Amino acid sequence: MTDDRSARPAGVAKRRDGPVTIAYIAESAGVSVPTVSKVLNGRPGVSDDTRARIEDLIIQHGYRKPPFRSNTLELVFRELESLWAVEIIRGVEQVARKHRIGVTVSEFGLHDSLPEPMDDMVFRRPKAVLSVAQLSDAEREQLAANGIPFVVFDPISELPEDVPFVGATNWRGGQTATRHLIGLGHRRIAMVRGPAGLMCFDARTAAYAFTMAAAGLPVDPELTVEAEPSKEAGYAAACGLFALADRPTAVFASNDLQAIGVYQAAREAGLRIPDDVSVVGFDDLPVAAWLDPQLTTVHQPLSQMAAAATELALALGRGEETPQLGVELATTLTVRRSTAPPKPAG
Repeated sequence: MTDDRSARPAGVAKRRDGPVTIAYIAESAGVSVPTVSKVLNGRPGVSDDTRARIEDLIIQHGYRKPPFRSNTLELVFRELESLWAVEIIRGVEQVARKHRIGVTVSEFGLHDSLPEPMDDMVFRRPKAVLSVAQLSDAEREQLAANGIPFVVFDPISELPEDVPFVGATNWRGGQTATRHLIGLGHRRIAMVRGPAGLMCFDARTAAYAFTMAAAGLPVDPELTVEAEPSKEAGYAAACGLFALADRPTAVFASNDLQAIGVYQAAREAGLRIPDDVSVVGFDDLPVAAWLDPQLTTVHQPLSQMAAAATELALALGRGEETPQLGVELATTLTVRRSTAPPKPAG
């Protein structure tokens, strides 16, 4: 049996029963749905021959972009039970208010394969979609097929080059945190790292290992512990670290929630921060300034990142060309009171 799409020359359409969709135009042209979306929205990145072939098919079939979009931006979370969700919503709302755009907040399960949430969102016809952490191939195809632009916020995995995203300099942040502890004189520096395979945590872990090696310090396997990005997981990881015969004098936690757990484990082990152990987090959530002692942490500008992602999504929704589809905002170290030089040996 021969596949009809592969047997038919690109640009030669079979007869269409029912309404013409962007997916049908893509199939007929032998290209992807995002490529057709680029042509429809006047965006670059398509060769002249391919653009002409797609435009001919659009005219041939009388395809028209869906005319109506609601005056809303769809903000999609995979997990709302996080302190940093508030920072993201704050940044989105600032931009939405300026443009007099409403914001609809949705939560899709991190491993949700059911089509209903995405179908419902497409039915609402938002101006654009801002998805936190991820947007699957199928979800991107569905949005593009319906002419809905999208941006991925702080992606957890590699994205195709033509997918718009806004993130932060995670590797640089991990390097800065580790350098800070080394500069204070610490040599046994532990890391409570995030789950492997998530891009932001992988970058922070890689930066820690690189910076330790660059300083001539060994990365002791017993001092690197993988944990979920939660208080409970940070606590469990730190309990193991503080039970070692040769415990670390400093801990770099891959997010602030883990750092909160490290604080609790230190108290239970009778260790004072920073006298007995220094702690550095990552994110600089508002709670970091309320801990006792206040947490030294890598500042990730979540609200500014969300604002930039919202501006990008709305610009794409207006059909504008943007100078770049990928944006990374700089991380910086906020030094507070949870780090100090280690105690002299003996």
